[in-house]
Amino acid sequence: QVQLVESGGGLVQTGGSLKLSCAASGILFELYTMGWYRQAPGKQREFVATITRGGVTNYADSVKGRFTISRDNAKNTVNLQMNSLKPEDTAVYYCNAPRIGQIGNYWGQGTQVTVSS
Repeated sequence: QVQLVESGGGLVQTGGSLKLSCAASGILFELYTMGWYRQAPGKQREFVATITRGGVTNYADSVKGRFTISRDNAKNTVNLQMNSLKPEDTAVYYCNAPRIGQIGNYWGQGTQVTVSS
């Protein structure tokens, strides 16, 4: 059974930092591209960042230079360091892993990030 479990969300002031973590189980973690997405109230879920199994990263323009995605294959975790947070970063953040050899994605349950102005 595949599980992606996010942690680290919370309430922070504008300009502050948070680190999100996602612990994966039930998959050969080192083979998977891992990602973070977010969904604000009334909006569609949107891409935030991904990291390939080789460590190549990709970011949404809105978070470039402020967020850093990383992975620890020994611990089966993917992290998202978020700095210089803005109120528009407020959303539920979801961990993602596209299925290998199948259509679809694995998703975590999400963790709430709220940035106060």
